[in-house]
Amino acid sequence: MNLMEIVRQSIESLLRNRLRSGLTMLGIVWGLVTVVLLLSYGSSLGREVLNGFLGLGNNVIMMWGGQTSMQAGGERSGKKIKFLDGDTEAVRDAVPFLTAVSSESDDGFSFKYGPKVINISTKAVELPYGGMRKLNVAEGRYFEAADFSEHRQVVIFGPHAAQKLFNGFPPVGESVQIEGHVFQVIGVLATKIQDSSNNGPDNENAFVPFGMMRLLRDERDPGSIVFQPSSPDLHVKAIQAVRSVLASRHHFDPKDDKATPTWDTVEDSQEIMQFSTALQLLLGIIGAMTLGVGGVGVMNIMLVSVTERTREIGLLKALGARRRDILTQFLLESLTLTFLAGIVGMILAVAVGYLIPPMPLYSDIYKTANHEGDIILRASPTIMLAAFGILGAVGVISGLLPAMRAARMDPVVALRHE
Repeated sequence: MNLMEIVRQSIESLLRNRLRSGLTMLGIVWGLVTVVLLLSYGSSLGREVLNGFLGLGNNVIMMWGGQTSMQAGGERSGKKIKFLDGDTEAVRDAVPFLTAVSSESDDGFSFKYGPKVINISTKAVELPYGGMRKLNVAEGRYFEAADFSEHRQVVIFGPHAAQKLFNGFPPVGESVQIEGHVFQVIGVLATKIQDSSNNGPDNENAFVPFGMMRLLRDERDPGSIVFQPSSPDLHVKAIQAVRSVLASRHHFDPKDDKATPTWDTVEDSQEIMQFSTALQLLLGIIGAMTLGVGGVGVMNIMLVSVTERTREIGLLKALGARRRDILTQFLLESLTLTFLAGIVGMILAVAVGYLIPPMPLYSDIYKTANHEGDIILRASPTIMLAAFGILGAVGVISGLLPAMRAARMDPVVALRHE
């Protein structure tokens, strides 16, 4: 018998017992819908949590001055390391596989617009900083090279910081006083979903050219150095190389990680991805167990089918059918039943995913539009492929025992069966 003939007979057998077949298929449909929705939930949750963390920036590494824990160059441990003017340039020149390097300093400054005065956390940064840290401008523009070379007194606001100072009035083009010095507002950032931050989220901060710290605080030294390796795989090598450059300038052991503490967001993002994978695996196992209950129903109906068709099996064997022919026939019938229910279940799962509204995660916190940052149940091709893989395993396992029972029947005993 060819494949199409077996499938045709399987469908005819299902139609002869519509109620029994329908109830059996219902278990598979329910199980598959559960698998798809659980995998979609895990995928969406993991993706949004990762995106929330990556609001800090892609493959960003931050390094601060700390305190030595090893002796080096004749000096005792315990020496405090403070970055100096020129350290950032030395790193930029000495480490070729860094995509971007920027000095950064953080401080709270007094901002005055009209009669209103508030304190806003402010970051003094260099030109490459915006690309590393995803500072996307919604209104106006980002810094340009001339802002730094001509020492322009310009400022960019995060959206929440701008709202606090301007109360909804368009800020771009306006002038504000920062610590008594007049700065022009050149841009306002787009609202950013940011789950992690360094001294406050970017939505709440203001940004000025790094050279302006000399005007505002009479400070030339960076508080930290922010850099980005050309590839995520180079993050450990990049940290070692940057620390070696700083060690030679500040006379500490390059292996002393406490001398220059580091925030490696590449490593953190990998851990979040591992969490996401583990979550999807757990939810997939739960869904597979639910689908397995439907598989028990398939096994039951196939065992009943084997009993009802005992004489037919005996006749097929008497006419020369081999064990593997009988095994293949009943296994394919089981898979036909499973995958027919699976197709219905997949269609229903996709429909239910569209009917369930987005589940709030970040939109309420950041007031994003179009449910950005929320959990949306959408079955991706990968999820559908994984669900059908689980379905196939359930179909084979459910059909194997009845098929083996049919294949092992003695033809003489089977023909005598009433």
